[in-house]
Amino acid sequence: MRRLPIFGILLLLTALVFGKGNLIIYGWSDYIPSEVIDAFSQEYGVNVTYDNYDSNETMFAKIKAGARGYDLAMPSADYTSIMIKEDMLIPIDKSLVPNLANIDPDVVEQMYYDPDNTYSIPYMVGTTGIAVNANFVEVYPRSWKIFELPQFQGTMTLLDDMREVFGAALKYLGYSVNSTDPDELEEAKNLILKWKNNIVKFDNELFAKGIISGEFWVVHGYGENIFYEATEEELKYIDFFIPWEGSTLWIDSFVILKGSTNLENAHLFMNYILRPDVAAEVSDYLLLPSPNVPARELTEEKPVYSAEDLENTELIKDLGEDLRIYNTLWNEIRFGL
Repeated sequence: MRRLPIFGILLLLTALVFGKGNLIIYGWSDYIPSEVIDAFSQEYGVNVTYDNYDSNETMFAKIKAGARGYDLAMPSADYTSIMIKEDMLIPIDKSLVPNLANIDPDVVEQMYYDPDNTYSIPYMVGTTGIAVNANFVEVYPRSWKIFELPQFQGTMTLLDDMREVFGAALKYLGYSVNSTDPDELEEAKNLILKWKNNIVKFDNELFAKGIISGEFWVVHGYGENIFYEATEEELKYIDFFIPWEGSTLWIDSFVILKGSTNLENAHLFMNYILRPDVAAEVSDYLLLPSPNVPARELTEEKPVYSAEDLENTELIKDLGEDLRIYNTLWNEIRFGL
């Protein structure tokens, strides 16, 4: 999931006086190129408003609390699953989204929570990894083990994300990122506490700027954020990799929220995004591998990692009531509670 700085709320990207209705999207900050939204508006005469959030938790809490007016949201897999169970979504009329056929079957196969795409249309797929600033670090393992090495103490950050950090620790220990075994989770907690002693902080916002500037030497984060921030020259000394033990996998999808008053435009936009030329433009903008198979032949930029690189990753799933175990252990890690 792309977590870039928030530049404003309710950004009106296009306002056409004689438009054919409206569309209001609630999505991750800077996740859809403004050029793509503008082109859609011009082609179909639809006024598009984009409101942004910085976490699944923020999005879910706002919708659950009764926020109205949004047509589309862009939750990650675990929250898509939760929203389906909570009856917060409207089924998709797939006859209005024929471009869904362009999605890689391997991606759809991962969507255990919505195997027939009844409620969700994949937008982007990706992973988290580690970035190293080679100006300061010459020899290092391409492994999660890097976070326990004393020579890098005080120069590293981990994401401030419970499932991502536990996922990293569980993968390093040889377990599933979705483990609910109390012994495995306790072992992961103790490992994270060891890592905590080495890091500067848990951080979602500044890791990209920090690794580029040299403030941090090693960071846990999203490669696309770093590549988005860095110049071509700066990227020469940044090594981003997926640890050999594996990592987490995320799938962000479009869903139609209950209460949507622009259903036709919501379907129209999803089908537009799945057009190969548009999907390729999105992939080039985000520097991520496209889940849209024909779009892969049209991309011009090299992604941070390839679709093949995702083979050693595991999807973060909704754990239901078992998530309470994680919450308890995370509070012990973060706040000593």
